[in-house]
Amino acid sequence: MQKIVASFIHWVKSLLIKIFKKYDGRWAYIITSAIALALFIGGIKLFVELTEELKTTILASSDTAISAYITGFRTPYLTKYFVFVTNLGDALGYLVVFAICTIVFYIAFKRWRYVAQLAFVMVLALSSNLILKQIINRARPEAEHLVSVETLSYPSGHAMMAMAFYGTLLFLISQFPIGKVFKITFITMCAILILSIGISRIYLGVHYPSDIAGGYIAGFVWVVFCVMVFNLIQIFKRDPAT
Repeated sequence: MQKIVASFIHWVKSLLIKIFKKYDGRWAYIITSAIALALFIGGIKLFVELTEELKTTILASSDTAISAYITGFRTPYLTKYFVFVTNLGDALGYLVVFAICTIVFYIAFKRWRYVAQLAFVMVLALSSNLILKQIINRARPEAEHLVSVETLSYPSGHAMMAMAFYGTLLFLISQFPIGKVFKITFITMCAILILSIGISRIYLGVHYPSDIAGGYIAGFVWVVFCVMVFNLIQIFKRDPAT
């Protein structure tokens, strides 16, 4: 990702040098940052459009059909699995996983930067989710709940945090100097956790599918934006021209 961003900045610099006689080295970064912001705004627009569809009969029918299909697979074994997964997506679960990641990042890579980046995305996702829930104020499904819930429904905090936390972790892992087999294994595990946590909320009857979709979109928006910012900061530090 960093190579892609660096290549794009280099291309912008070359273009600006051809167009303008006097060139400020910061322009390329300003333009690239503006594009990152545009992607962020585009993601927000997609989230808003989905939110506006919440009260339509088409979305309500889709929510009902998908929920009925997923809950139709309920078995004692699957219920235990999804309860475990949904607990992993709670605050305590993230604290445990974050503590493990902190230890691994420090011992194996000596990089506190990874810890700070992961914590930053978590705080953004959690705080924005609480605000969005209060603004949108959507009630939980009336179906049977297999776990207790207290907050509002949209967007799903579990789905949003899963995408933000494990999505960022997935990106960080892709940068680690480890063997290809280990890297693919960890990335696959992160992807499975993201999907499982989202599905668990529908399976357990505490969220509509559209809640999960909204949570995934919102979480992904934060991942893309933060990854772009993290990479721009690192490239900016290394570039003597700025």
